[in-house]
Amino acid sequence: MDDLRVDPGPGAPRGVRIPAAELTEQFSHSSGPGGQGVNTADSRVQLSLDLATTTALDPRQRARVLENLAPRLSGRSGTVLTVTASTQRSQRQNRREARERLAALLREAVAPEVPRRVTRPTAGSRRRRLEAKKRRADLKRTRRRPADG
Repeated sequence: MDDLRVDPGPGAPRGVRIPAAELTEQFSHSSGPGGQGVNTADSRVQLSLDLATTTALDPRQRARVLENLAPRLSGRSGTVLTVTASTQRSQRQNRREARERLAALLREAVAPEVPRRVTRPTAGSRRRRLEAKKRRADLKRTRRRPADG
């Protein structure tokens, strides 16, 4: 298995190279397509990386990745990122797909959050909001009990 390359992007201007020794691959039977071969080939791939111990990330990138991917992390220390691929019939294609998914996740997670620029609502959006409020009020008015009179 080769090193995993994460393309350059925000937060990693030169990209990231994850040594193959830090990646863990596990193979198992896939429940997906494959017909008769699905029960004989271990085509499902689980690719894992421990973000706390990897040498590929600097401390700032590590902190950002751990924060952004926190809901996806597992393991004893809660720092292991695991990606599963089982959509293809061949193990080789699933391995490639898992590596691409892991690289894409890391590329997104390492990017710093860009703060939203505060803008004022447009005249059209204000008009649409008020029209929607009027329609809603009219609808509720028709549901009222009729006045005795």
